[in-house]
Amino acid sequence: MSEYAVSMEHITKFFPGVKALDDVQLHLRTGEVMALLGENGAGKSTLMKILSGVYTRDSGDIEIFGNRVEGDLNTRQAQELGVAIIHQELNMCQHLTVANNMFLGRELIKGGRLDFAEMNRQAVEQLAKLGINDLAPNTVVGTLPVGRQQMVEIAKALLINAKVLVMDEPSSALSNAEIDEMFRIVKELRSQGCAIVYISHRLQELHHIVDSVTIMRDGHYITEGKFADFTMDEIIANMVGREITEQFPRDEAHQGKKVLEVKNLRAGRAVKGISFDAYEGEVLGFSGLVGAGRTETMRAIFGADAKDSGEVILDGKPLNINSPADAIRQGIVLAPEDRKKDGLCTKLSIRENIALPNLDLICNKIGTVLRGHENKMIEKGKSSLTIKMANAEVAAGSLSGGNQQKIVVAKWLARDSRVVIFDEPTRGIDVAAKVEIYQIINQLKKQGVVVIIVSSELPEVMGISDRILVMCNGRITGEVDPRTVTEQEIMTYATQFGSNEG
Repeated sequence: MSEYAVSMEHITKFFPGVKALDDVQLHLRTGEVMALLGENGAGKSTLMKILSGVYTRDSGDIEIFGNRVEGDLNTRQAQELGVAIIHQELNMCQHLTVANNMFLGRELIKGGRLDFAEMNRQAVEQLAKLGINDLAPNTVVGTLPVGRQQMVEIAKALLINAKVLVMDEPSSALSNAEIDEMFRIVKELRSQGCAIVYISHRLQELHHIVDSVTIMRDGHYITEGKFADFTMDEIIANMVGREITEQFPRDEAHQGKKVLEVKNLRAGRAVKGISFDAYEGEVLGFSGLVGAGRTETMRAIFGADAKDSGEVILDGKPLNINSPADAIRQGIVLAPEDRKKDGLCTKLSIRENIALPNLDLICNKIGTVLRGHENKMIEKGKSSLTIKMANAEVAAGSLSGGNQQKIVVAKWLARDSRVVIFDEPTRGIDVAAKVEIYQIINQLKKQGVVVIIVSSELPEVMGISDRILVMCNGRITGEVDPRTVTEQEIMTYATQFGSNEG
């Protein structure tokens, strides 16, 4: 019997105009957690989609538990061989229950009707195997936090007896407590003999759970080995093909005049009287736990959510913002937390995504798009953010996560905006792409633009910000200097719940 749960050799895959994989190999052992690492566009997801039957390989050999896969592998065959994949964007039917999601497409029938009782019983049994005993099977999935939805996805995979589990950016949208819970489950699965491929750009978390590492770059296999045998600098250098000397390149701030004032902003139950000032030439970071109200504050400033009261003042002038269009027109823009839901039209082309919010800049008086203006705008975004694409006409949804995030940023580089808000700007993107985003932030800062960053990663918000405001329970509970503050001090402010009155 093969020593590997999965062996992939000489895998090659072409897409129109692109060689996505070139002679790639991967070896995964039973009872092992392997980190599959590489920049966005390195080919990691393509390789895993071949393993799970979503894509067919053009050439190469695949063995799963010693069984050689002849011909094309489809999704059903992959499942029958024990392969399951948990995607970064969870594939859950939000309006269905936990049990219904777990049995979707494989519903149990009794007497010509759906056997809800048996599906509920088996769902509870499977969740209990993961140590989850407080989740009712009739709970509607859409009411659950992302971390719990992810547990349901894992339980669903194990319900079909998955022995090879691919986890694509599993921690990118989770709180620290949810990450700890996920790590516990990963370790439990490993102890049961499950082979796990763990794809993540949050390199600092790998030492908690990873046994081995395979690194890819630009569609090629680079190296593999025991995780303990690599330093983090070696991993990063193999991923990007060069040494990154500074993970958080921060230019010295030269704080200018006050640009933005937010006074006693209230919105729904999440924003409870927020007041702060922001100055030109600085990066203002917002930190806090999930649910602190950071995203809701930014959405209220941007006009994406209605505010109940409060003022937004720009360059001394009170603004009347009732919609994002109002904010954009008056110089405030937002790169949102959920890029696919709120930041991109994934079925439209790159060109259309960049041009759409900037039609006022590229159209003449009668509304005709001036192609020369549009082409300059597209080229500026492409070159300044090194967006990897065959051409500007491909669908934005076909790009890697990092390149999608760059498209979101590129939309706003064309505007003479006074305030640029980044909500989780580097979620789900690789270390090299992160540095590129940070350099864009520094570029904006040098131009005198106010940059506001919301980030759940403490090293990031401490590494790139010039000043940090910490939020808890809809309020600002502290202001700190990132050069002198410790993570523990930030967490102290982030857990000062205090009174709910305000």
